[in-house]
Formats: sequence, C-alpha cells, structure tokens
Amino acid sequence: MSKNHCSKAYKFLVLGGILLFSLGNAYAQKLSSYVDPFIGTGGHGHTFPGATLPFAMVQLSPDNGKNGWDWVSGYHISADSIAGFSHMHLSGTGIGDWLDIAVMPLLQPQARYQIDTRVAFSHNDEQASPGYYAVTLQNKIQAKLTSTERVGYHQYQFPANSEPTIRIDLNHAYNWDKPTDTEIQVLNDSTLIGKRYSYGWANQQHIYFAVRFSTPFKRFLLNGKANSNKKLRIQNNKNNKGEPAVNAQLIFPGQRQVELKVALSTTNEQKALQALTEIPSWSFQAVKQDAENKWEKELGKIKVKAANEKLLRVFYSALYHTAVSPTLYSDQDGQYKNYKGQLKQMPNGGQRYTLFSLWDTFRALKPLFSITQPERYTDILNSMLAFYDENGLLPVWDLSTFETNTMTGYHAIPVLADAILKDWPGLDAEHAYQAMLASANQSIREVPAYIEYGYVPQDVNGGSVTKTLEYAFDDYCIALVALKLRKKADYLKYSQRAKSYVNHFDPQSGFMRAKLKNGQFMEPFDPFYSEHDFDKSQYIEGNAWQHSFFVPHDVRGLANLFPKKDGLEQMLDTLFKAPSIMTGENQSPDASGFIGQYAHGNEPSHHIAYMYAYIGKPWKTQEKVRTIIDSMYHDRPDGYAGNEDAGQMSAWAVWSMMGLYPASPVNGEYVFGSPVLDQADIQMPNGKTFRITARNNGPKQLYIKSIRLNGKKYTKSYITHQDMLKGGELIFEMSAKPNKKFGTARKDQPTSMEN
Repeated sequence: MSKNHCSKAYKFLVLGGILLFSLGNAYAQKLSSYVDPFIGTGGHGHTFPGATLPFAMVQLSPDNGKNGWDWVSGYHISADSIAGFSHMHLSGTGIGDWLDIAVMPLLQPQARYQIDTRVAFSHNDEQASPGYYAVTLQNKIQAKLTSTERVGYHQYQFPANSEPTIRIDLNHAYNWDKPTDTEIQVLNDSTLIGKRYSYGWANQQHIYFAVRFSTPFKRFLLNGKANSNKKLRIQNNKNNKGEPAVNAQLIFPGQRQVELKVALSTTNEQKALQALTEIPSWSFQAVKQDAENKWEKELGKIKVKAANEKLLRVFYSALYHTAVSPTLYSDQDGQYKNYKGQLKQMPNGGQRYTLFSLWDTFRALKPLFSITQPERYTDILNSMLAFYDENGLLPVWDLSTFETNTMTGYHAIPVLADAILKDWPGLDAEHAYQAMLASANQSIREVPAYIEYGYVPQDVNGGSVTKTLEYAFDDYCIALVALKLRKKADYLKYSQRAKSYVNHFDPQSGFMRAKLKNGQFMEPFDPFYSEHDFDKSQYIEGNAWQHSFFVPHDVRGLANLFPKKDGLEQMLDTLFKAPSIMTGENQSPDASGFIGQYAHGNEPSHHIAYMYAYIGKPWKTQEKVRTIIDSMYHDRPDGYAGNEDAGQMSAWAVWSMMGLYPASPVNGEYVFGSPVLDQADIQMPNGKTFRITARNNGPKQLYIKSIRLNGKKYTKSYITHQDMLKGGELIFEMSAKPNKKFGTARKDQPTSMEN
C-alpha cells in the first residue's frame, strides 16, 4: 500500500471509530526510551541527569563536587568524579543553589570531620532514564537511584573486604549555597531525622528530612566522632569555622548491599517521617517501575511520529525537561513553611510549587502547561497567588518561596493573564487581577520611573531598554484581562502603557536605544556592544540586536515605526545575516547559539523568527524556524545552545518541532513555523485529541504549501487555543519551495495590538 493510500485508509478508519492496530502499534515502544537525561549536561545547558518524577520535590542526582557556572546543577558531563548524591537540584538555571541533603557511600568510616568524598568514575559506567540513575564508581561501589515525589530511594552495592558506610552530609554546599543551621538526630538503629537551613540565591531556605535504612547500622559517627547523645546541631557563626555543618556516618559491617530512603519536608521532621510512607516497602525495582510508568503517562500527553529517530530523542528529551520544574514545595496535605517561617496551607487540597524562572518560562513553557498540565496547572497558578498573598507582589524568580528578584519584568502577569483569558478552572480571576495591578504599580524595580517617564531612563538604572520593553508587554497582558473583566478605565490605561516601547525606538538606526531622563538617546551607540553587569548594561544578557525586537504584542505597530514600509522585514533579514560577534570587555556569556545576531541560547530571541508571520511573510518564518531546529537541538550532552532555563529552551523545541509557537504568549494564538515531525497527537486538557500531520515532510521540504483543518482549506498563519480544544486534525502540506501567497492577507496574520 502506498504511503498516500495508507494515510487515507487510516483517516477513514479513525473517522469510522475503528482503531487500526498496525498504525496504532507505532506508539507501542515506550516513549521514555527516547528520553536521554544527559542532554543538557554538556555545553552550558546546566541540567542534571538524576532520578526525579514530574514536578517533584526530590531530584536525586550526582554532584561532581565542583564550583563554577557549569556546575550550578551539581553535575557537568566534563567531570570525572562524584562527591555525593543530593536530593534537590536546579534544572538549567544560571545560578547555583540547593544540592541539599547529600548522601555518599564510603568503603570504610572516616574518623574525622572533613574528608574529600570525591570518587572517580567513567561515563561508560553510568546510565540514566526517566526516574532512574545508576553508576559504578572506580572504588567498585555500585549506586542506583530512583524516587517518588518526596522520597529518594538509594541502593548501594559494596565490594568485598569493605566496611560499608553511608555518609549523610549537611555541609555539602557548592556555588552560592551555605549552611546556617543543621541538625541530625539518631532515632533508632535504622532511622535518622534532621534539618538543614541555608543561605544562598534564596537567602532563607530550610528543608527537613528523614532517613530510613533497610538494615540496622551497627554504629554511627557524628562529624567523625562517636556520639552517645545521638544528636548533633551546629549553627553557623563566626566561632565555628572548623565545623560549619553536621555530617553523620552510618556503618554496616558485613553487609554487601545497603538501601535507604530519604524523605523531605519543608514543614518539620515529623512530616518528613510521614513522607516516608510514599515508599511503604523495600523493592527498588517496584519504585523504579512506578517512576517509569509515571513518566510514560506524562510523555504520552503528546505522541509523535518521525522517520528520523534522532528527532524522537530530541523531542521527548525536551518534553521530559518541560516537566521537571517548577517543583513541589508542600507536604502531601498541602502544608508548607515559607521562607519567613510561617506555616501555611494551600486551599482546596492544592499543592504549593516553587522554582519559578519567569523571565524564561512565561514565553513558551507556561502556555504549554495550559495544554499538558490540566491536573496541576491550577496549583501552579495558585502558588503564584500564594506568593502574592505572603509578600505583596507576584513572584519574579521564586526559589524556596523567597524572592530572588533575578532578571527583569513582572512576568507572572502574562502567565496569569493567559490562564484567565483561557478561562482556566480553579483560578480566581479578580484575585489574580488585583495581584497583577500590585506588581504593575510596585515601588521598586524602576517601575515608578517607567510610569513617570513612559520608559526606564538609563540614568535611573541599568538594563533600561529591556525593562521598558518587558514592562510594556506585561501591561498589554493587563489590558487584555481588564477588557475581559469589563474594566474599561484600566483597559485604556494599560493599553497606553503597552505602547511605551515606542519611546526607545530610533527610526534612523531601527534599534531600540537607551534614553536618559532628558529624553536624549545614550551616545555612543554600538548595536553589537554587550555589558553583563546589569547595573551598567542597557540590554540584559545581550545587545541591541537581540532586544530590539521584543514587542510580541504589537509587531505591526513596531513595523509602522520604520520609515520604510518594509523596514522591519529588512531589519529581521539583517539580524539573521549580521556578523556573529559581540563587542565590549564584559560580554554576557548567556548570549549564545548565534545565527547572525539571532541568539537562540537565550530567551529574548525565542519569538523573533515568528515575527515574519505578523507582516505577511510566513514563509520566512518557516525558513528560519527550520534552521534553528536543525542547528540548535541535538541528541547529545551539549544538545542545547545555552542554559536550558527550567524548561523554556525545551518548550521552544516541543512547540516548534510540532509546527507552531506562542509568539505572543498571552492571547491564545499559536503561530505556524515549520514542523519537523510527521505527526503529533496532542491530548488537550478537555480530553479531546488534536492531531498535527505534516505530509511530504523532509529535510528539504521546509515550507508550508497549504493547510487543511478538519478537511477544510485553512488560510491563517496561526491557530487559536480554542480551535485546538475542539479536537480534530491540522494537515500541513509541505514543499521544497516557499508559498509566498499563503498567510499574506491581513485577516490571516496573527493578532497585533495595532489592530
């Protein structure tokens, strides 16, 4: 049967309500087998390879025992040693923290406090898959790790002639993290409890833990010494420089295998003990299998087909990384203790989440959640509102419920706005709206100057251009919500603020340029110049090339600012052809993954290729998107062009490989790009399936010739969230030649504020 006949037959049988087994069986291989957790552990991806479940509190992963930018997740593929297996990790970020509650197996006990726990290993002796990690160290100790939401499960096999010892280390701290108050208490011959308070990127953190062993230990050491009190607490101060934290060594003479469970809680030790019930038995294989099953369910929310297996590995590894963070922060009953030490309860049986890298993830990850996370997105959104209730403002970069104030904008606003506009269940729209107004009128982060001048002057503080452009987009999001909630005065006010971007536009150069309070542009001007010091920079983590296009809400309005009719198109063309250089003595390392001056390794560029569709040139979007997919995503450790950034870099791939992207991540429109997958079956939150099919697809067939939606000709260069919720099939007919007539009419272009 020809491929064309097979496709027609399949469509006929599905419409007739019959499952065609031969094609349905194409999904029979486990989707988790396509996931490689080592993708992103090389280059500057900053991911970790260890065992975790979707959005879990526990991320049980090896730490190499090194400081530095490429070790902010604890692990980098270039390292050849492991210093411990800790239970909390950041995925893909640019700053190092956490790595709490480290465990390390030793060949024999060490009767001293400070030891170098690093042991050499070879990457040939390690393996990882969703929910599982294993390694054989060069000292012949075999380690296997798996986990549940709040419990890490360790299995260690020791060589003969060893005296098996397990070290629990609360002084295990790298990069920004420092312990401040630590305690270990031995409850009995198989159970420990304790706490670790620390200072770091989030300067007030606390975690409580409980450890239970499969077999009793015969003796123990606290900080290298026998201790009859069975309890040791050390608070960090100027007088205890020699012993800044507690460690325990549990000794198991005569044992070849030792298993242990480590449960976490943010509330207290008793809740950590209760969390141990997540794993009631001692069956490592059963817990590993359950973790794999949960990941299989998660990955099955989007089932794709591709002739090239590499594309499947890239796609499913990306989809995996979109479900790593934010992470659980509350106990099973929804209780948690915030960084202030206040005991809180999430309402209606909800859970609290943390680790909100909103400068990155508002762009594509959070809109993806409105499709892939119907069972937990309400809790994620309400976690932002809980943060507002506790702190008076929505989060910017929430870590352990503490506001790190990292990066620019107030980007919880587009996340909440997108959800309100999509009528997300369980979200109080009025409560969210008041929180949005509070953040948009705060007294810090140069917002008062932005309101006073209509832009952030550079002589008020650095990063001025980026701040204005991002505030303007966030204000547009408020305007849309105000319109939905019938708040006309606010709608007009924030619509006006959303036009603030025009105050930075220089019609002579075509760039967004920094201005002083007197209204004059900063001189001299070099669009290639990059300054990484945020207080001195004009553009955050980049230069004028990457940031001048951040007007996703009003692309046609931006186009109208150019003196020439095709000025924006020419500017975009030049962006992708300009020399891939930056000038300046302190260039940002985050600007990476260059195609011309387009920098895919950092988020400000992520929407740019899709801007052509807004000005009637979608075939150029298709061309650029395909180039980005092909050159910036690979199935190897350095498979990301920059920091994976808590799921955003992966979310871009998930969307774009299917053929669409939320270029303006608030209005429920997904702009078409160039699909590399032959088929994607998307499980929508209402239970319906939306299928995307790319016919005549291939490396050279990168252009969209025509589109049909549910059998009817479709002329728009985007599709709405509401149309996808109806289910059905979108068919791309691909071609090696661009169709320069498709998507050119104004009615077929994505929405721009200028409308």
